[in-house]
Amino acid sequence: MSDAAPPHGIDPRGPRFGAWITSVLLLVATFLGLTGIAAQSASATFGWFAYQPLADATFVGSGWALPAASFGQRIVDPAFLLTLVVALLFLWGVLSPTTHPWSTLFRRVVRPRLAPPTELEDPRPPRFAQGVGLFVVTLGLVLHLIGVPLALPIATAAAFIAAFLNAAFGFCLGCQLYLLLQRAGVLGRTTRPA
Repeated sequence: MSDAAPPHGIDPRGPRFGAWITSVLLLVATFLGLTGIAAQSASATFGWFAYQPLADATFVGSGWALPAASFGQRIVDPAFLLTLVVALLFLWGVLSPTTHPWSTLFRRVVRPRLAPPTELEDPRPPRFAQGVGLFVVTLGLVLHLIGVPLALPIATAAAFIAAFLNAAFGFCLGCQLYLLLQRAGVLGRTTRPA
């Protein structure tokens, strides 16, 4: 995609609508992560944060891995499965935002019931924000699979905070990061003023 001029704008209410749905999914995933395998293993290995010093610890069974749960149990953990769905939705938002389920639902059901938007926004920052969300939850998924306790609920909680800020207040952290990287020249500059 060329950074010379932004593509056609999008209704800014669409990403906020999707952020509400994503917030709910991430909140449920965080709750499941705090009550599931990761939390139980953290409690068993850390004694809820009264962990052993690293000097006599090994990676597995030291409080830094999930010794109580096998790899297969970690894969079928409901928190993992829901977070995997959220990650796939983030990936969909990056690869094809116009066919994303929340975008389609907004265009077909919600937007016809609203007044036309007063202004349109550049679609690149929200798309970048989807990529940031994908990175955060994927990191949580990978760390969960290798056995890091509480990695999954921490990642989903971080993504929840970002999605909720966008949904409730219209403050998109990923969009702000995109603009900072653009100003720094990392992502290129547009010829039009912001």
